[in-house]
Amino acid sequence: MKIALHLTIIIVSLISNIASAQHDSTYYVSYADQVTSRFYFSKKYTELTIADEKYSLTFRPNTTLNMGVGATYKWATLNLAYGFGFLNPDRGRGKTKYLDLQFHSYGRKFITDVFGQFYRGFFLSSNSTNIKAKEYYFRPDLRVRYIGTSVQYILNHKKFSYRAAFLQNEWQKKSAGTFIFGLEAYSGKVDADSTIIPTIVNGEEADRNIKLLRFFEFGPNAGYAYTLVVKKHFFLTGSASISLDYGENTISDRDGQKKTTGVSPNTFFRLFGGYNSKTWAISLIYVTNGVRLATESIERQIILNTGNFRFNYVYRFPLSKKAKRYLNVIDQTG
Repeated sequence: MKIALHLTIIIVSLISNIASAQHDSTYYVSYADQVTSRFYFSKKYTELTIADEKYSLTFRPNTTLNMGVGATYKWATLNLAYGFGFLNPDRGRGKTKYLDLQFHSYGRKFITDVFGQFYRGFFLSSNSTNIKAKEYYFRPDLRVRYIGTSVQYILNHKKFSYRAAFLQNEWQKKSAGTFIFGLEAYSGKVDADSTIIPTIVNGEEADRNIKLLRFFEFGPNAGYAYTLVVKKHFFLTGSASISLDYGENTISDRDGQKKTTGVSPNTFFRLFGGYNSKTWAISLIYVTNGVRLATESIERQIILNTGNFRFNYVYRFPLSKKAKRYLNVIDQTG
């Protein structure tokens, strides 16, 4: 939909509770007992890229820029955002109907990412083969639907904090890095009422009449993250991981169905930067996850890129004693 209401609720997580381990307070401090309130802008997306030696195309959705507010207290986060009309002028690219569910849980020891992507309606990017910059080729029938999850262990969790970069309910005061590793799994499909590869991009591939791509893959991942801190307050965090997933892919075209299996090198990149202090913080966040489908040849690439841009302004404040007692009772009983 052109303008959508976005609600994110992060409820009790066993991983987050288990991950409340001791840490080195000379490297980062926690403000979990305070309310971390935020005002933010965000934009989510899922795009489809198909390429080989003859052509390259990228389908992108027309998603909204959202403005919202939220808060974090201990293990719980609530965010509420809306894609206001004045932030989203009509650019003639067509309307995308979508439900984009992204859950990113940053515990002390574990990162948990869950995706639920349900998109219909994409326009062809101008960097695709044979597409001029001012042309907008819109496909209202093109659908992308997939779900997935990734869980990673933070090896150096006593000195490195993802929460300081993403949630800002902690403050990283000294530079530190960590190796990360874990498991992931993804399943979904891409389909359309007519050929996914349009004639204007490649007539030969269009004649194949590919209407459906279905996939499932799982496997291990590993990477590294590092936060550079300048004068205690300014920070830049980069995180990169790659996986070697075993994947099974089914393509339906005019000749029927063809199954392909193989190893898919997926990627997960996170970039954070900004200013953090005892009471307030400001940050830019970019998270992108690339899921590659197993194909019959190394020249052919089919990639689903899911991402989220966010700008945060954060202010922390303590709860009153009465409110804290009330929430502690809920925490202990529920």
